[in-house]
Amino acid sequence: MSDKSDYTPPKVWVWNKPNGGHFANINRPIAGPTHDKKLPVGRHPLQLYSLGTPNGVKVTIMLEELLAFGHHGAEYDAWLIKIGEGDQFGSGFVEINPNSKIPALLDRSGPIPIRVFESGSILCYLAEKFSAFLPTDVARRAECLSWLFWQMGSAPYLGGGFGHFYAYAPAKIEYAIDRFAMEVKRQLDVLDRRLAEYDFIAGDNYTIADMAILPWYGGLAKGWQYGAADFLSVQDYKNVQRWADMLLERPAVQRGRMVNRVSGEPSTQLRERHDAGDFETMTQDKLAATY
Repeated sequence: MSDKSDYTPPKVWVWNKPNGGHFANINRPIAGPTHDKKLPVGRHPLQLYSLGTPNGVKVTIMLEELLAFGHHGAEYDAWLIKIGEGDQFGSGFVEINPNSKIPALLDRSGPIPIRVFESGSILCYLAEKFSAFLPTDVARRAECLSWLFWQMGSAPYLGGGFGHFYAYAPAKIEYAIDRFAMEVKRQLDVLDRRLAEYDFIAGDNYTIADMAILPWYGGLAKGWQYGAADFLSVQDYKNVQRWADMLLERPAVQRGRMVNRVSGEPSTQLRERHDAGDFETMTQDKLAATY
């Protein structure tokens, strides 16, 4: 290792200077709202407040899959939360998610609105609400939930670990990048070995485990995460590639990936979604711009 540092941690850490790097302007060591701001409410039972990051995409894929399977009660409004501008610290958002992270869901279908936060929790909530994409057999359900929580526990090493130090940190630290690259490749190998035996993550059926893992590890495999495809040799994980390609062909997955998206080609961005017809309007606008 070539990294040298004369830094000695103080006896008591104090937040007294900017930490630099991407997102430095919104990082702080305290919780709670920074400003008063009510959240908008649309006409559908489910109100989603999110952004098209991997964690946000999990939920929009789930909602689009539910609608594709005829669960009309899953109609939703998806409102854009611009985390780079601190929208997640508005008082209305903090009321739904005191942890100030996207996505956050408000279910207004009953007499008392129900808040649900954390992406894995939202997937479980929707799966149970609509009896879909979560096996009822005890053993298969346990397998599905194990992989769902594998993602919840593993992705921070990919995002906050590897992604941060490889792509966002103000300085390249060899030790940190090596440490987290090793872990991410181990995780890809875990998935690749599993998918050598089964079509889907939890077995023979498509479940919320696939929806949770695809935006993170499928995105990594297809080169969308951190510009690190070559660095991590993602092409070597043939079974992950096969699985990602199969899921990305699903129309509901394609729609879910567009919702609350603010980067990439404009034709792939549906910044807010308030009706299923928004996708058709988006396509018509794209065609009109061609002629």
